[in-house]
Amino acid sequence: MQDVLDLRRDIQDQIHTVLTMTTKPSPLPTTRRSATGAPLVLLVEDEDTLADIIADNLEEEGYQVEVARDGKQGLEAWTALNPNLIVLDVMLPHINGFDVCNTMRERGDTTPVLFLSAKGQAEDRVTGLSVGGDDYLTKPFHLPEFLLRVGNMLKRQQWGQGSNVPSAVETISFGGNNVNFRTWVATLASGRQELLGERELKIFKLLAMRSGEVVSRDDILDDVWGEDAFPSSRTVDNFVLRLRKLFEPNPSEPVYIHTIWGVGYKFTPDGPDGDT
Repeated sequence: MQDVLDLRRDIQDQIHTVLTMTTKPSPLPTTRRSATGAPLVLLVEDEDTLADIIADNLEEEGYQVEVARDGKQGLEAWTALNPNLIVLDVMLPHINGFDVCNTMRERGDTTPVLFLSAKGQAEDRVTGLSVGGDDYLTKPFHLPEFLLRVGNMLKRQQWGQGSNVPSAVETISFGGNNVNFRTWVATLASGRQELLGERELKIFKLLAMRSGEVVSRDDILDDVWGEDAFPSSRTVDNFVLRLRKLFEPNPSEPVYIHTIWGVGYKFTPDGPDGDT
């Protein structure tokens, strides 16, 4: 038993060491074996051993994986393959990861991007997010955390595609608040950032996409919970109360998210309209 435990520790130590290794980049992209119909993850990473470890773990989670070994190949693969998620190293040959992401964002591509980098300073993270990245993970990293982030990002993307709410609008600003529907992050008027829950985001997006209209509680229940679920209308009220606490200057006297008594709610991004 002790021999097995020692072997397991050795393997874990080797994985941790590999995550900090620098190896010569491979000249060619690699297509990995994958499950049919699974989400496609494009991994752009020039460290061969690290790329293999990441790709193997992604495949074990059931994802399709395409590996590119430099920024130029990554840009070409991103354009050609239309992946569901990009895992993008920052320090790449030919074109760095920031420029790859910025180029695609300028083309209107909104595919989620998870940056990987040995550069963990605050300014590096800010740069990654400012060019359009959705998340930023510093090397060396813990593989379970990496896989969890990938799964969460794909879940958010799938909800955005499957929702009845139009997905063309990525952000909305009102009263000093800003909500990013792609990253689920709300920047409040105070400057504080909050990660919205799935149902909070769905409710707010439905109200925002129908701003100025009265949205019934039944419509909210059908869109957010689905027709096969049977929560009470009071459940909707509790989520709206949470949104008011985040966005309203005075939650007890809302100026953006109004109660229409006996019906539902109305969102007015420009402020009070007399319905409270």
